[in-house]
Order: sequence, then C-alpha cells, then structure tokens
Amino acid sequence: MTAPVARLSRPSAAPAPFEWLSAYTAGSDVTAADASIAPEAVIRLPDRVLEGPAALMADALAQRAALTGAQVLGEESVLADTRPGPGEENGGLAMATRATILAQHGGTGVYGPASGRPLRMRVMADLWQRDGLIRDIWMIRDTAAVLQQAAGTDPRSWVESLLAGPQASRLPSPLTPENDPEPAYLGRGTANPEAESLADILDRVMGGEISAISGNYDPACELSHPGGETALGHAAAEAFWTGLRSALPGASFRIEHRIGHAPSRGAPVAALRWSLYGRHDGFGRFGAPSGSYVYVMGLTQAEFGPRGVRREWTLIDDLAVWTQILSPGSKTRAER
Repeated sequence: MTAPVARLSRPSAAPAPFEWLSAYTAGSDVTAADASIAPEAVIRLPDRVLEGPAALMADALAQRAALTGAQVLGEESVLADTRPGPGEENGGLAMATRATILAQHGGTGVYGPASGRPLRMRVMADLWQRDGLIRDIWMIRDTAAVLQQAAGTDPRSWVESLLAGPQASRLPSPLTPENDPEPAYLGRGTANPEAESLADILDRVMGGEISAISGNYDPACELSHPGGETALGHAAAEAFWTGLRSALPGASFRIEHRIGHAPSRGAPVAALRWSLYGRHDGFGRFGAPSGSYVYVMGLTQAEFGPRGVRREWTLIDDLAVWTQILSPGSKTRAER
C-alpha cells in the first residue's frame, strides 16, 4: 500500500484553524472547545502533556484566570489533506497555525500576582484532525515573553523561584520522548518543495553549516523568536540558531513534521515541527553547561520571497527547557 500523499485542500467537517484556540483562550464559554477536541486527544505542550478535553479545559481556565480580556489574532494557517486519495475519509487533515494573543495580566495565578499590564503572546501549533475532531496538538506558547511583560522576570529566574517554593514537588513534568504518548497521527508531512527547502536549511544549520542561512535567507529577512524578540538580517538569524545549537552540541536534531503551500496568489510558506534531544553540555542560549538532558520541541514557519526566506517565526519554550536543566534528576535520562 502506498503512503498517503498530502494535498493542500480542506476536507468537509474540518474545524476552522483558529476556532479551537479562540474557544480555549478567549471565548465566553470555555466548554465550547470540547466541540473541536476528541475525547482521546493528546495535547503536547513543552512544559506538560495533557490528555483529553478535561485536562485542556483545566489548563485553559488557569490561563484565563491570569490573562484576562484575551483576544486571538490569527496570523497564518497552512493546511494539508492527509487522506490517501480523493473521496477517502481516512487520513484527516494536518494544520500548522500561528496567532498572537492580546490580553491583560489581570489575575493572580500561573504568572504570579496580577500586574494589570497589557501583554502579547505568540502561540504556534501543529494540529491533526479526523472526522471533524482534533486528535493531536503540539502547541508552544511564548512563555518567556509573558514572564517578561507580566512579572518582569526571565524563565531561569522564574523556574529557580518555583523550585525553591512549596509547590516544587507538584510541578508538571516537561514533555520528553519518555512521557510522550504515541500520537494518533504518525505522518511526517508533505513532499512540498517549500517544506523540503526549509527542512534542508535547518538540517544544514544544525549540522554546523551556518552559511546555509546567508545562502538561503533574504538579507533583509524579518525574524520573530522566543521572548517576543524581533530582528532583521542574517547576523540575527545566525545568532539565534547557533546559540541554540551550541548549548546542545551533541543533541539529536530531528525534523518531526513538515508541510508547505505555494498559493497562486501570495507568498509560498512552510511549517516545520522539529526537536532537539541530548545533554546540555555547551555554552549558548542556556548559559554554562549543566550536563542535564534536555528535550526541545520547536515550531518554525517561514515565508519565501525572490531572495529566499524573507520572514521566519520560530518558537521554543524557554521555561520548559530551564525546568529540565534545573530540576533534580535531569542528568540521568537516557538518550533516544
């Protein structure tokens, strides 16, 4: 039997790309998210794994209590039909989404005492749905940006304070290969040229070929990175990716999923989900080497122009990484 070939079309009964996120984050009735989520759905966040609508609802309520008056601004969605062929019902739809959430830190909760400050947070997610229900979610929130805006602190300091507090033993376990349930969707994405191009660039950069950025990115590329950071140009792109790689020099880098689209009107786009797994044994984005095992889930989306990648959006959860670096026992996990 041949492998399913993804096509960029949308089956009937597909949930709107941002409908579930709006219901989860900003809707008047959080239970409305249940209409889009399968009972057995697995929601993978870098700092925890949630299973089923009830767990997702609990997380949503905690976010809503802290971030009031939220508004979801959908930025981009890339959809890929993963059914084996026309008319086939099995296979579903893969989606990569990107949105910005505007809110106020109006409640005491997961981000500390209410500050009343306005804030913005980018959210990126990969989803897979079948029969009109989302069954797998891989989602990253820019927690570093939220902590800076809401509490005036950074992920490392925040994790240190949590581990020193009375709730240290109750902190959730970050996502790792050891606690990641097998997904309902086992596909790797599409053979789209844009997706393959972006995957090749990241593979080369993570393999030490830093010149892949200057050779494939627009000299005036616009970059959006964790912590709400924005920058322009090759030097900034190289600084981010080399800082991440140098912190985990021996870690296994893997492209987990890829999709792309070249519309008849508009710029070609691509979306990747990737991972790094290995010891934090180098200087870089996460300070001095700790020897801790670290799993990094990353999402990258890009827009292409005539001179290569002209816009890039990448998220990792620095908070989840620092939790792994600083938590007891993080030096003993086995390599995958």
